[in-house]
Amino acid sequence: SSLAIGTTTGYRLFSLSSVEQLDQVHESNEIPDVYIVERLFSSSLVVVVSHAKPQQMNVYHFKKGTEICNYSYSTNILSIRLNRQRLIVCLEESIYIHNIKDMKLLKTILDTPPNTTGLCALSINHANSYLAYPGSATSGEIALYDGNTLKTTCTIAAHDGPLAALTFNSTGSKLASASEKGTVIRVFSIPGGQKLYEFRRGMKRYVNISSLVFSMDSQFLCASSNTETVHIFKLEHLTDSRPEEPPTWSGYMGKMFQAATNYLPAQVSGMMNQDRAFATVRLNISGQRNICALSTIQKLPRLLVTTSDGHLYIYNLDPQDGGECVLIKKHSLLGSRKMEENKENDLQSPLPQSYAATVARQSTVPSTSTMPGYSEDGGALRGEVIPEHEFATGPVCLDDENEFPPVSI
Repeated sequence: SSLAIGTTTGYRLFSLSSVEQLDQVHESNEIPDVYIVERLFSSSLVVVVSHAKPQQMNVYHFKKGTEICNYSYSTNILSIRLNRQRLIVCLEESIYIHNIKDMKLLKTILDTPPNTTGLCALSINHANSYLAYPGSATSGEIALYDGNTLKTTCTIAAHDGPLAALTFNSTGSKLASASEKGTVIRVFSIPGGQKLYEFRRGMKRYVNISSLVFSMDSQFLCASSNTETVHIFKLEHLTDSRPEEPPTWSGYMGKMFQAATNYLPAQVSGMMNQDRAFATVRLNISGQRNICALSTIQKLPRLLVTTSDGHLYIYNLDPQDGGECVLIKKHSLLGSRKMEENKENDLQSPLPQSYAATVARQSTVPSTSTMPGYSEDGGALRGEVIPEHEFATGPVCLDDENEFPPVSI
């Protein structure tokens, strides 16, 4: 429900409380050419990196309009990840781990394999701040590191080719990965590293996966690439508790085929058992970088797609039947044309009717503080009491009581 974008003139922060309403929370034009902007959930802490000073990280309290601190590094900053416990700065051949309470540098992981894209993932659950990054420049090995104990946890042989995408689920108990080929996506248990799921995105062509993300309840996994198709997979184990099929020729052959997989090499049988997409989206664009999110807005699951040309697309996701997701809203994130363009893109009937689209028309807009399943924290399990969010005495002090909304049960 929060969106941060970097632009040639600075950065902007948005809040998405309903499908129809996208509110700009903050805009800053103090630093031009911002290419990294990371907000700590719903708090006032924002980390910014600019092309003007690509080796410097600036940390701001944007509500007060003050700079908390800044740090400079030996080479360009490629990515930044943060949760309530840790702030991670990823360079091409090193990773810096800061304590977010006082911004002190806790650990430097030196001589990491060349990581030109700054690929890394940090669990948003601060109770187990696991960090994942490429363990090799030539193979799909994942290095798993415990950001709390500052010790290496394990390595996971995830893919044959180099990694292209990594992401944790909200509790930090699962890690999804994709290689540069982009054809297979795998999900592993954390911290053990056992393979739980394997999904095939496609076999016809290699793609560059730009975004890989779980839903907050870990029921779904979304993958987008430089193609026009976004794939959503459902994380469920198929069981043999299905009703007995009538004795038909096709049913007989199906059982024979299933039995044959037990005697085939692991690579072949694994390919046969791979699940395909539960739901898909056909974007109107292709070749553009985009970022996706699976969110609950107005009590319904939605797919959000933000493209590099400055647009936000909102789709309905049918959690029961899946299939083709329905586009219900398009927002512009840039310039004064926002209101006019949003009016032009109010997508109403005739749209293909779906379960989610039908329910959406009957729903009212609840306030974000009472929305079931809504949480910008993301690090707390349902029903878990969120610990105090008062930061330790030091340069970082987020003292606004409304900065950390409670998790609604």
